[in-house]
Amino acid sequence: MNFLARLKILPRWIIATLDSLILFHCALFGYLVRFNFELALIEQNDAVAGSFTFMIGGLLVMQNTRSYEGIVRHTGFKDGSNIFKTVFINFVLFLFLNFFHGNFLNDRFLLPTSVLIIASLSSLFMLIFYRLLVKELFDYLKNGFIIREQKNGVIFGAGESGLIAQEAIKRDSNSKFNTVAFLDDDPKKEGKNIAGIRIYHGIEPLAKLKEQYGITELIIAVRDLDVKRKREIIDECLKLGISVSIVPPVDQWINGGLTVGAIREIKIEDLLSREPIILDNPRIHEDLMGKVVLVTGAAGSIGSELCRQISHYHPKLLIMLDIAESALYDVENEFKENYANCAIKIVLGDVRNKRKMKEVFKSFKPQVVFHAAAYKHVPMMENYPEEAIQSNVIGTKILADLSVLAQVDKFVFVSTDKAVNPTNVMGASKRAAEMYVQALNEYLEVNHKKYHTKFITTRFGNVLGSNGSVIPLFKKQILHGGPITVTHPEITRFFMTIPEACQLVLEAAVMGHGGEIYVFDMGEPVKILDLAKKMIQLSGKKEEEDIKITFTGLREGEKLYEELLNDFETVKITHHPKIKIAQVLPSAYHKIDGQVELFQSIILKNSENELVGHLKTIVPEFISNSSRFEVLDRMN
Repeated sequence: MNFLARLKILPRWIIATLDSLILFHCALFGYLVRFNFELALIEQNDAVAGSFTFMIGGLLVMQNTRSYEGIVRHTGFKDGSNIFKTVFINFVLFLFLNFFHGNFLNDRFLLPTSVLIIASLSSLFMLIFYRLLVKELFDYLKNGFIIREQKNGVIFGAGESGLIAQEAIKRDSNSKFNTVAFLDDDPKKEGKNIAGIRIYHGIEPLAKLKEQYGITELIIAVRDLDVKRKREIIDECLKLGISVSIVPPVDQWINGGLTVGAIREIKIEDLLSREPIILDNPRIHEDLMGKVVLVTGAAGSIGSELCRQISHYHPKLLIMLDIAESALYDVENEFKENYANCAIKIVLGDVRNKRKMKEVFKSFKPQVVFHAAAYKHVPMMENYPEEAIQSNVIGTKILADLSVLAQVDKFVFVSTDKAVNPTNVMGASKRAAEMYVQALNEYLEVNHKKYHTKFITTRFGNVLGSNGSVIPLFKKQILHGGPITVTHPEITRFFMTIPEACQLVLEAAVMGHGGEIYVFDMGEPVKILDLAKKMIQLSGKKEEEDIKITFTGLREGEKLYEELLNDFETVKITHHPKIKIAQVLPSAYHKIDGQVELFQSIILKNSENELVGHLKTIVPEFISNSSRFEVLDRMN
């Protein structure tokens, strides 16, 4: 029995031998039936010789069709059709041989026609039947004789994807998943079976099935399942303490076939309260193909994903600039390995270094600039306001001015929702940068009508998995056994995925004519406490019992909720329902230019209050919250 358990694939010679024996005995069976089991008549018609001849003919045909090469435990429709072809060709061959032998060599057929028909039909049945029998035997050995830990689970989706998922589970000898039921939203399928497994309607039976079978896992195997329904299924599973996995989209596994390894666990991205944003604008290709593109902050989460997406549009050269040495090195290696067809230039540099940035523009002459470099960690920038202003304001001004001098076509500035009614230095510094590039664009439109660099701003909220996002922090805290730290039970944030954010940035770059601030529809804000609870559940842990949640209080500069528009802004719709334009009155260029220049002299004084006070002058809606700079608001 141990030998059978270890035997993964039957050797070809065993299959060929079994096929030969079946052909011989099916022909013999044909003689028995034809001559009513009368041994004298059977011997008189040379049944053994005829059966042997039928077997030899079959073996010769099998050499051509290679029907014995299939892996028996994976027998499927194609194997069955190959066996049918073998039997049919053998049947036609003996019809021809009978005709030739009976008319030219002898007055008798090699095999009586009735025997040939019976032998062919019975051999077709037996050749397929024994393969299915062996296939079931392997499954039985896997799940029956071999003692291993099993996890009872259900598959949501009794369609093609569900069936393929079940077949992948059965094929994988290491899989511990034991399917006890299918669930499906189609009421017509209720009560029916797939591979002997009963189908139930909807997710309502899940609690009862858990109680009956001890279900611990559920696999979602439905193509194009809408987000609302997916959330309902996941929420029900989390409530019942059932782990959830999902079958990936067909295009991710169709070439190599679905494997159990491809079935992934549910990610926090799957719990976004809206449909994912998917864009496919052919104009992006037109705008970027053959162009020299500069991406600052290229080693960051947003910058690196922008580079990945830009590479698909075949730029002439992609310049990847960042100050983070190690992260930039990692991105360089990734591109060499996975994006070898895209010409890249790695530049280690600081956007605050005007001399270095001049050198970059002079050497590579970029035609499109995506400015994603920034300091964006709110509490850190509250502690070091000079760094926020140097990088986010002065660095942006340096790049914007150089872009004008270099006659760059488009300059896309990646901003944040924290720039709206800012309560912290980081958000205010990004708002000041927004004001500068918008004012510069208006100045150029008025004074250089024929041609000028178009400045476009994109504004969105938190990005799942980005540097500084709560998601990586929560994952790390869960890994270490907790506690998860949440600043306030009512704090909410907008969320989107990194690829979504970058798609929208590229879309805005194409749509923009200059001077716009694009605001992205991010769906409903998510309560951070709910996010923490679901991440605990998704990790298979229990809140309070395994992982505790503690409240630490709002950090410096932090507010309970974010906004995409301030009190004085309205929006204008665009051709895309997920992208709107904030209607903001631009500042006078000479005024904002002088205000930003003044930062340089204030920095030399080494006075935090004067520095932040000047920032409040530029951004009057900047009211500090939970910060030592609140005193500056009381002085005004």
